[in-house]
Amino acid sequence: MQFCLGIARDRFRNFIRAATVAFCPRRWTVALMGVMTLTVSVALAQPGGYDPRTWSFDATSHTLVQPGQSEDRGSPNTQSNRVRPTREVVPFNESVPVGTIVVSTRQKRLYLVLGDKIALRYTVGVGRDGFSWSGQDRITQKREWPDWRPPDEMRRREAAKGNLLPAHVEGGPNNPLGARALYIGSTLYRIHGTNQPWTVGQATSSGCIRLTNEDAIDLYERVAIGATVIVRN
Repeated sequence: MQFCLGIARDRFRNFIRAATVAFCPRRWTVALMGVMTLTVSVALAQPGGYDPRTWSFDATSHTLVQPGQSEDRGSPNTQSNRVRPTREVVPFNESVPVGTIVVSTRQKRLYLVLGDKIALRYTVGVGRDGFSWSGQDRITQKREWPDWRPPDEMRRREAAKGNLLPAHVEGGPNNPLGARALYIGSTLYRIHGTNQPWTVGQATSSGCIRLTNEDAIDLYERVAIGATVIVRN
């Protein structure tokens, strides 16, 4: 009988101890803070919380790593998805002035005319469905490590999808415009580098022409302000 009472008494004490721990205000506060911290961390890692200022720069691959991702978990930085410079000299028989830029959005290629029926060809990313365009204009500005100010229309469009874009991102490795930008006329379109080189060669942009940062720097050094830009589908 005493043995059974002893077991019952021990169980009762354990119950009281567990209840005290469970309902202790201080422990509840600590637990709540932990949940809040976890919630914030998860929010930053979600696509809907994209803010390029929160990404980390991988100096080895010259690309960004999304919060919560690493190369061994299949981030866009993995070796298989990295885009390397794709410049090559190719035949080009069109009668346009030397220094002209010709972009084929269908081919996802940019041609810089060198003369003597040759051009330097680059692989580029182009506008996704509904954002492709064509026309002719001129390069009006050139910027190294340009600032990024997404247009209001883009911010509203992305906000409707749950993607909150910052109003301004300073130039640097976390900037979506990459290392260099060539400004086309008075339009909002650019020929620029990117902090997402795995998108080069695809139709993913809002109309701008993307190159790897290596290619953007190379093109920037070769193109003069006033050069003609021809974009065709």
